[in-house]
Amino acid sequence: MQRDVSSCNTYNYGDALYWDARYVQDALSFDWYQRYSSLRPFVRSFVPTSSRVLMVGCGNSLMSEDMVNDGYEDIMNVDISSVAIEMMQTKYASVPQLKYMQMDVRDMSYFADDSFDTVIDKGTLDSLMCGSDALLSASRMLGEVSRLIKPGGTYFLITYGDPKVRMPHLTRSAYNWKISLYIIPRPGFKRPESCSSSAKSCMEAIPITSEGMLPHDYVLEDPDSHFIYICKKKDEEEAQLPSYPLMEDVL
Repeated sequence: MQRDVSSCNTYNYGDALYWDARYVQDALSFDWYQRYSSLRPFVRSFVPTSSRVLMVGCGNSLMSEDMVNDGYEDIMNVDISSVAIEMMQTKYASVPQLKYMQMDVRDMSYFADDSFDTVIDKGTLDSLMCGSDALLSASRMLGEVSRLIKPGGTYFLITYGDPKVRMPHLTRSAYNWKISLYIIPRPGFKRPESCSSSAKSCMEAIPITSEGMLPHDYVLEDPDSHFIYICKKKDEEEAQLPSYPLMEDVL
């Protein structure tokens, strides 16, 4: 699948001109999908505060600021929009923990291999999947992400894409990732009272079949849930292990 057509509209979310125009028109801070308060349990579990973090497609999100307020010490933020980057550079000029650079995530050659402990992506891969040449754009971005993460480091992906449309991109052997899947309801979702007592914690990894898919009988509590893929870059000893936890490993 080259493009998640059902989740896209007429905007080209992979185009810098679109984002420049959007940030000129609306400079108010905006967080796609989830705010840090909802993602904090995952971030604190998988990202040590001493990590060197790369936030791809940062836009004018408050997430990096919230992470610094929560003790994170080194966050590099990149975005294709020069308008957004100039705005954020000005806003956080007095915050040494936050750095901002205009950059296309499909070519981050400015950074050396193994430069970061963690790469966080909240909707950026999704944006590329809604743009032109989606398959090539996704491949280039993920290749760069894999290159930049140190062995043992993590690609932290928050996306609307379920395993059927995301795992084919994430499980390429060249990336050398061990993948765990989590699912989080959209902000404001109200769980039916009849389900509240039996609901599983969002912090429980979701069983994945041997093909990397959700079990056929798995039912999303919230049909509009967001998916969190924790992609850990394997070291040499882990290289022979499966790329994602199988159902028998998590049940």
